Amino acid sequence: MSDASQTDKPWAGRFTAPTDAFVEVFTASVGFDKRLYKHDIAGSIAHARMLAHVGVLSESERDSIIEGLKVIEQDIERGEFAWSTTLEDVHMNIEARLTDRIGSVGKKLHTGRSRNDQVATDIRLYLREEIREIKAELKRLIDGLLQLAEREADTIMPGFTHLQTAQPVTFGHHMLAWVEMLVRDMARLGETFKRVNVMPLGAAALAGTTYPIDREFTARELGFDSVAENSLDAVSDRDFAIELVSDASLLMMHLSRFSEELILWSSAQFDFVDLGDSFCTGSSIMPQKKNPDVPELVRGKTGRIYGHLMSLLTLMKGQPLAYNKDNQEDKEPLFDTIDNLKGCLKLYADMMPQISVKRDRLYEAARSGFSTATDLADYLVRKGVAFRDAHEIVGKAVRYGVDNSKDLSEMSLDELQQFSKVIEQDVFEVLTLEGSVAARNHIGGTAPEQVRTAIIRVRTRMEQ
Repeated sequence: MSDASQTDKPWAGRFTAPTDAFVEVFTASVGFDKRLYKHDIAGSIAHARMLAHVGVLSESERDSIIEGLKVIEQDIERGEFAWSTTLEDVHMNIEARLTDRIGSVGKKLHTGRSRNDQVATDIRLYLREEIREIKAELKRLIDGLLQLAEREADTIMPGFTHLQTAQPVTFGHHMLAWVEMLVRDMARLGETFKRVNVMPLGAAALAGTTYPIDREFTARELGFDSVAENSLDAVSDRDFAIELVSDASLLMMHLSRFSEELILWSSAQFDFVDLGDSFCTGSSIMPQKKNPDVPELVRGKTGRIYGHLMSLLTLMKGQPLAYNKDNQEDKEPLFDTIDNLKGCLKLYADMMPQISVKRDRLYEAARSGFSTATDLADYLVRKGVAFRDAHEIVGKAVRYGVDNSKDLSEMSLDELQQFSKVIEQDVFEVLTLEGSVAARNHIGGTAPEQVRTAIIRVRTRMEQ
């Protein structure tokens, strides 16, 4: 703990006894909110410029404050800034150092604002930057998936429902299902960004300020789209942060689903894909093991992010207006969510180019499990058989195949005709895997032609 005395605290005038030593440590946030230093300094510089713009500061006072803040930022980045727990948080640490450096003019910086609107502004500036970085990593992952889908547009694999073989699909089509989920995640982040990019500064503690501030000027300086309309709301709510963690939870849920499939697919029982060695680990006792640790850990971290969402929702649910000290607890779950989300996205984006698809194994897997049964039913319907009757006919044929260890495509015409006389030689065109996927040649279908067209559409959407 720093040796700073009670009189060093900017709010000490009201108090006659020093803060209890443990209370000082317990209530301090500088240990984690110091990561907001760049945003705190940027907000302070904009605030100083606004105060000079409206005549509260002279130009020389403004310049002195800005120069001092920039030097402090350099000190922090060089690791030469001593953070003090006694000074509680990132705001008071920077303000105290500024006053030490430039004298009493540093005390004028806080005119017309409070730590309440200051921290709300800092968090929004921080989230703005982080959302941009998250979206950049997400785009890199989407690009990698699109490349994989393009490469495997013709690769046939079994599609599953209930984890049972259902119908043949193309690997490229499966990758595009992942892409669609991530594109929606990208859109959600974009919508959240709009609500984050609103400036609370000027709300002061809760009621605004008596100084002739120009909030629009400050908003332009900081690149905000607009200013918060209500001072009470501006300092007290964290719904924008909760919304981002909600977006992160959905995104992590998608990554967890991808992880589950990659874990299954890379197992000896499926053997559909091989993950790059750089993204797997071995066993300390079993030399043959190649463990998919990255997907497993991403799957595990999803629960961690869900916990942060529940933490923030619970944090806010009982707070009366306006600001309460509870809100200090918003930062650690928010920071941890962002750190882990960015890490997971980076790993997945890096991992995509190193996934090897085992095409022959996928094809053989698609041939088992009677994956073209629906195609046979559709064939019968086109021959005039009612769908429910066709369903029963194919069910009997499948039962025959199970008893005789034969796929539908392996049965002779005579064998198939024992279930329906309308079946003719042309049935084998629809019982092939290639014929099955090619027949689904419509928007959203699994046909290779549609996969390639869909990739173009996604890339066009991403460029807009």
